[in-house]
Amino acid sequence: MTKRITISLISVLALLTLIFAAGCSSQSPTSKEGDPINIGAVLDISGPSSSLGIPERDTLQMLTDQLNAKGGINGRQVKLIVLDNKSEETEGVLAVKKLINQEKVVGIIGSSASGTSLAMVDTVQKEGVPLISLATNSKIVEPVSDRKWVFKMAQSDATVAGGMIKYAKSKGIQKIAILSMNNAYGDGGQKALVKAAADNGMSVVLQDKFEATDKEMSAQLAKIKSSDAQAVMVWAIPPSAAIVTSNYRQLAMNIPMIHSHGIANQNFLDVAGSAANGIEFPVGKIVVADQLPDNDPQKQVLVSYTKDYTAKFNTPPSTFGGHAWDAFNMMVNAIKEAGTDRAKVRDALEQTKNFVGISGVFNMSDKDHNGLADDCMVMVMVKDGKWTLIK
Repeated sequence: MTKRITISLISVLALLTLIFAAGCSSQSPTSKEGDPINIGAVLDISGPSSSLGIPERDTLQMLTDQLNAKGGINGRQVKLIVLDNKSEETEGVLAVKKLINQEKVVGIIGSSASGTSLAMVDTVQKEGVPLISLATNSKIVEPVSDRKWVFKMAQSDATVAGGMIKYAKSKGIQKIAILSMNNAYGDGGQKALVKAAADNGMSVVLQDKFEATDKEMSAQLAKIKSSDAQAVMVWAIPPSAAIVTSNYRQLAMNIPMIHSHGIANQNFLDVAGSAANGIEFPVGKIVVADQLPDNDPQKQVLVSYTKDYTAKFNTPPSTFGGHAWDAFNMMVNAIKEAGTDRAKVRDALEQTKNFVGISGVFNMSDKDHNGLADDCMVMVMVKDGKWTLIK
């Protein structure tokens, strides 16, 4: 009888141990001092947002190789684990759960797009794992009280929209039309543009949308052409952003087209071709790094990244790869300071001050998990197929 009770107690204890271990799967990973430090990334490497995810992936791998060649973090090598969400929200959730529960990562970078980033928020919040998004939508980090574990590198849609509207206003434009992608990125931009227009005394005379996979937007543009809009604001990424631009030229529209920063990569220039010439948009400084004054606080970092990326991949970097540069280096700095405890890494990220990055100079706080000021962006025009700083 005593033997049976002993065996039963052992079974119960074993079961409790398994339950406890499962319940603690989200706690900070434990590893030997010499083991690699696992950092995860979930990126839109394939699918409609691949023009963002590919340069982000390449940047992260380049930086990991450079870091490990210099000894890693506090003498430990970094293992970068990159998963493709295929530009799909469900795939993003599955990927982030794999990184947390199977790969035991210290922190996660991604996703590339707003929709796939927003889809991951609930998981990292529940599991207590720091996430640095590379996307724009303000809801990714707001309200901060509900986004304790989430940070982001890209300029917020409110900042971008404000730049677009203020530039249009400086040109005497009072009535605008808005054309945006029908997804989380486009929705965030549309709302930000409407608010910025109202704040600056401008009228929105027409709003329309298109799908990320659409191959023709002439119908929407024809409606805008027949309206009394004095400019059309476009919130999209390639390839659809390039298609909209080509359709705009084909319709010979005589009002300005002002894009969001979503076009700031070589893919837009390649697909839009000569139709891109004359397009204006606000963007982070990376695409015009060599045109900045020498006293710009970001110039040295921007030029260095441009040189490294161009040498390795034989193409200039994009603003999206720049977001990945910021996320990786900020995550590394936090791990150097806090070790591999996830909660302590989160705290270190929130305390980041005067971090000179590609997207701007970051100052995080418990009230701001983006940490960028409005001066992180400049106005740029496409001229002869190249980015040209508007001074």
